[in-house]
Amino acid sequence: MEENRENIQNLLCEMAAADSQRALKSLYLIYFQRLMRFAMLYVSSSSEAEEVVSDTFLLLWENRATLPGMANFNAYIYTVTRFRAISYYRKQHADFVSLDELPNDLFYSTETTPEEHLISQEVIQRLNRAIEALPPKCKMAFKLVREDKLKYKEVASILEISIKTVENHLVNAVKKLRETLSEESLLILLFLFFSNF
Repeated sequence: MEENRENIQNLLCEMAAADSQRALKSLYLIYFQRLMRFAMLYVSSSSEAEEVVSDTFLLLWENRATLPGMANFNAYIYTVTRFRAISYYRKQHADFVSLDELPNDLFYSTETTPEEHLISQEVIQRLNRAIEALPPKCKMAFKLVREDKLKYKEVASILEISIKTVENHLVNAVKKLRETLSEESLLILLFLFFSNF
C-alpha cells in the first residue's frame, strides 16, 4: 500500500510539474471504478455518477499545481467526489438525496476470489438487502471500508466524522447484520469483510 501511495504522489508531481495528461490518465485508471461506486451512493444513475467523476477529474486537472503538497490524496479525491455528487444531485433534483432510497449492490464490480464465486446468488441478495437496510452513515462507512479498502482515518475525513464514530458505525453495521442474517450468511459476510484487510 505504501508503494501505491508513493506512485500516486509521483503521478501528482508529474501532473503538476509537466502538465502531464498521462499522469492524469493513470490517476483516472486507479480511481475511476471506486469513485463511480461512491458517487452512486448520492446520485440515481451510472451516467450521473460518471458525470460527477468526470467533474472530479476536471477539478483535479485545474488544480494540479496544488496537489503535490496534499497530505492525504485518497481522502481528498473522495471528498471532492462527495461534494460534486451532492451538488449535482441538488441541481438536478432540488431535493436532498436519501441514501436509503438508492439501491447499490455491494458485490457489483468487485474483485472476487474462487471462494466467493461459490456463494449462492440468494445469499448475496440477502447480504445486500441487509446492508441496504443499514442507516445511511453506517452503510456509507461500511462500504468505504469494505469496498474501497480505505483506512478509518480516511473514511472519517471523507464523511467529516471522528475515527471513533467510524469504528462505532462498523461495529453497529456488523451487529445489525448479525441480527438480520442467518449464521451461514454471517460467516460468509465476515469472510468477505475481513479477507480484504
